[in-house]
Amino acid sequence: MNYLFHVLIMICIYLILSLSINLLVGYIGLLSLCHAAFYAIGAYTTAILTVEAGANFYLTLVLGFFLSILLSLVIAVPSLRLKGDYFLLASLGFQIIMFNILNNWVKLTKGPYGIAGIPKPNLFGILVNSQVLFFILALLISGVVLLFMNFTYTSPFGRVLKAIREDEILILSLGRNTFLLKISAFALSAGIASIAGSMYSVYATYIDPTCFTLDESIFILSIILVGGSGNFRGPIIGTIFMILLPEVLRFIGIPDTIAPNVRQMIYGAILVILMIKRPQGIAGEYKME
Repeated sequence: MNYLFHVLIMICIYLILSLSINLLVGYIGLLSLCHAAFYAIGAYTTAILTVEAGANFYLTLVLGFFLSILLSLVIAVPSLRLKGDYFLLASLGFQIIMFNILNNWVKLTKGPYGIAGIPKPNLFGILVNSQVLFFILALLISGVVLLFMNFTYTSPFGRVLKAIREDEILILSLGRNTFLLKISAFALSAGIASIAGSMYSVYATYIDPTCFTLDESIFILSIILVGGSGNFRGPIIGTIFMILLPEVLRFIGIPDTIAPNVRQMIYGAILVILMIKRPQGIAGEYKME
């Protein structure tokens, strides 16, 4: 039963990540390889403040949200004037920089040793010290994020972002500041991703830089590429599919020594097939070009 709740908790965490990156990929049309960096900012903010200062989890969640927004401007302001591959390379650079900061700033992040003993949060005065209770907490937080992102997607802000994706010159001619709108979307996406990081840190109770590598950014992006982007259904279907797939493969009997490599091969094959047969993903609206 604990195994089932673990899978459900991870679905909740990655659902937040996929909904946040969908704002970039599906609504602005920009591929990003730095989402794990913002995921890490939330995780480390919660870990450091709860372990070192005894701060309340929910306070650190909010602080991580705004810190991610602030740091997102470091990449957003200079790079969002770029398009296509240039922006992708800029986001890759930011991801590598953040990983090296986490790995080498030993005094703050404990470097490769990581941060252990992250305390469990409370829910309505009850210590969340079981899988069932944490699933309830994860369900509540991801549910709030889901409702908020659905509102964002369907709001005038979301519709303008889609219009920018389709024809930015037209939106500029109508007097809208597309650069500011893209910065706002990128910052919001980063802030939402940090919420998932805060949740992961108190769930795992231990984090280190290897939890937030480039591979993790690629995996988050893959969720959107597989499930689809530009609507509400794609990220949900993509998250469930990509989290359940490796769990299903466990029952096939693949030897542990080669299982990770086989999973990577299967992920790659799925992406190739989808890009050829259905470039908008399983349930997406936006076709990658």
